Amino acid sequence: MSSTQEGGNSSGGRLWTLAGLLVALAGFALSLWTALTYFEGLPHIEDEIAYVWQARVIAESGRITTPTPTCPECFLVPFVVDYNGQRFGKYPPGWPAALALGEAAHARVLVNPLLAGLSVWLIYLLGKRLFNPLTGLLAALLTVLSPFFLMNSGSLLSHAWSLVLALGFTLAWLDLFGPPRGIPRWLTISVAGLCLGALALTRPLTAVGVALPFGVHAVVLFVRGGRAVRLRLAGFALLAAAVTGLYFLWQYAVTGDALLNPYTLWWPYDKVGFGPGVGVSAEGNSLTKALFHARFSLGVGSHDLFGWPYLSYVFLPFGLFAGRKKPGAWLLAGTAAGLVAVYLLYWTPAWLFGPRYYYEGLPAAAVLTAAGIAWLAGKPAARQKWPARARLGAVCLAAGILIAGDILFYLPLRLQMMKGLYGVHASDLAPFQTAEARSLPPTLVIVHPKDDWIEYGRLLDLSSPMLDSQFIFTISQEPGDDMSVIRAFPQRLVWDYFPGRINPLPKIDGNHQ
Repeated sequence: MSSTQEGGNSSGGRLWTLAGLLVALAGFALSLWTALTYFEGLPHIEDEIAYVWQARVIAESGRITTPTPTCPECFLVPFVVDYNGQRFGKYPPGWPAALALGEAAHARVLVNPLLAGLSVWLIYLLGKRLFNPLTGLLAALLTVLSPFFLMNSGSLLSHAWSLVLALGFTLAWLDLFGPPRGIPRWLTISVAGLCLGALALTRPLTAVGVALPFGVHAVVLFVRGGRAVRLRLAGFALLAAAVTGLYFLWQYAVTGDALLNPYTLWWPYDKVGFGPGVGVSAEGNSLTKALFHARFSLGVGSHDLFGWPYLSYVFLPFGLFAGRKKPGAWLLAGTAAGLVAVYLLYWTPAWLFGPRYYYEGLPAAAVLTAAGIAWLAGKPAARQKWPARARLGAVCLAAGILIAGDILFYLPLRLQMMKGLYGVHASDLAPFQTAEARSLPPTLVIVHPKDDWIEYGRLLDLSSPMLDSQFIFTISQEPGDDMSVIRAFPQRLVWDYFPGRINPLPKIDGNHQ
């Protein structure tokens, strides 16, 4: 291949780079559009509510816990636990710390879309690195149009951040142990170690799955490589281990026990492994259940991955064949396989946002699918003859029909399914955002749900976890519990709020003038 085809320093290379940047920009724009249009910039599921709560604690106080409030069940926050007099989220600190930057800048809604745009650019670089610029660009485009990608990028979940970390680690590893590219070794060691360590601080089991093929590669390199290679491996391993060690330091800081997983403080059965006590059933998780869950999640992915119902994996075998002589392609494929393998140990599947436990395998799917399409289309040099031109036309037609079907039908319908998820709408917050409501003094809002806790939970986005915002919300319990909360905030106006009904503003007595 010529330097232009490889995307070197020629004008052709600059055009490929510009095209990749434009697709990455489109990834940011479409993710932001999804976040604002379908998710309205709000948390909808328990995981998101907990992440936002944790992020706000970090942004507002610089701490990772807050004191347990009076009547903890009255101040229910899903997946936020009270232990030893402290309140903290069960989730590792990696994503809340990143999200806290958005909270501090009052730009939370931009965080995941920005990460999404960066990940699209990194996918372009990965496809270019392993195959060629065309494959990289096609992989980036497939990613941007993926319902799986847009649903997670528009949410407040941790996957956009962990995807960037997984991609950064993969690219740095390829630079660290591939042909020299003029990048200082200390830099690639640092990026690889920091990215994998930060991934462990964000999604520990995901980090294990992503690292599995690279661990095998590391053993081969250690056995076959020379002293310089072993020193690089040692430097990477030490840095990754040091950052990963912060996970146990965090567990010690919040629980007093470095080995106590906060997940089990919310649900004692929320563990990794097999057997009784793992998962909700009496017999626990089993290999049979795990395989069923994997099959179910992968089945969801056959639709949501690229919006090609039942056909989202159709080009993957051809991509694997195209990359059969490229060790980097097998490492990339191994990340997806590793994720499927390690999540056999987790007791539940994922489907609402697509098979999101496998989300960090998206680069493998996108790059290998793009490589499969390019391989089926044939080599450019052969396209002067009509059979090769017919082959190219057939492949382009088939891929074009699938992509058009996604854009016109599947993607709009799938995103529409996420609008108002679990009954959460921005309009639910409107009664507290009027000029009259904002003129109220600090107010304790006792929410009396009619049907479900989410009628209270969707209002938490207006409240500070430090319990010092204008409105703080509590979910009504027994009358004695409600009174204990009122006594704990004697200077606050009290508003009994009944979702779905007409709620006149509370009257301000002489103590609140």
